[in-house]
Amino acid sequence: MSAWQVIERGGQRDTLGEGALWCPRDGAFYWVDILAPALNRLVLETGAVTRWAMPEPLGWVVSHAAGGLVGGFRSGIARIGLDPLAVGPRKAVEAHLPGNRMNDGKTDATGAIWCGTMDMGEAQASGSLYRISPTGELAAVDIGYLVPNGPAFSPCGRWLYHADSGRRTIYRFALDDGHARKDGVFATFGEEDGYPDGMNVDAESFLWVAHWDGGRISRFAPDGTRERSIALPARRITNIAFCGQAHDRMFVTSASVGLDDAGAFDGALFEVDCGVRGQPTVPYAGPVD
Repeated sequence: MSAWQVIERGGQRDTLGEGALWCPRDGAFYWVDILAPALNRLVLETGAVTRWAMPEPLGWVVSHAAGGLVGGFRSGIARIGLDPLAVGPRKAVEAHLPGNRMNDGKTDATGAIWCGTMDMGEAQASGSLYRISPTGELAAVDIGYLVPNGPAFSPCGRWLYHADSGRRTIYRFALDDGHARKDGVFATFGEEDGYPDGMNVDAESFLWVAHWDGGRISRFAPDGTRERSIALPARRITNIAFCGQAHDRMFVTSASVGLDDAGAFDGALFEVDCGVRGQPTVPYAGPVD
């Protein structure tokens, strides 16, 4: 394989691909198209791609230990059953902020969900970073985000990385027994870099970051220095997941939203030969409703 290849799916392209998730139980890579709105699944063994329409914007999905998925919808968090599709009632997170929606989220090694919210119009810094504990307790961790993206976790469990894309800044948080303390700025993007979007940490503790309006993904060392970049033929690269039983297959999502001259690769799903392995994905086991 060359550095990258497009996963063909009958010409389908995402408006805003995001929420990259490897689910070993299903042998599948899941990702969302936030604004379509839709949920996608790629079964690695067969290459089959399925797309389900969603009832409202869907920012992220994680696997649930009892089966199916948990999704972060605009109006709240809900269980998602597949084959057949069933979306449960949404549990509100920010009922007092009807202009906000979920944007990105993942589980950590304990099975807790970390997820961000944002203003749909990207005009107000009304977004927050939340943690949902493995037993279902919701707590705000950080506030004042324009466009939250990430999160990503170090293999040692000591560090959380989270970006405010609107400010072109990636922050690092120190983790201790479910509590997060902002440790400072990990990296900043210049105008030529675009904006930091979704991210993931590999097994060697290096942070991979998608470049929105930067047309590439980059790998950062634990000290914040950029080790390398891989160029991709889409402008708005959005998220990254390590997949497969050995976590050695990288899939990268992209977006076509806002591009009047969107090309053939904008909104495509890519597989990238990155040469490193990722970390296992842990399901969420707590209640939703």
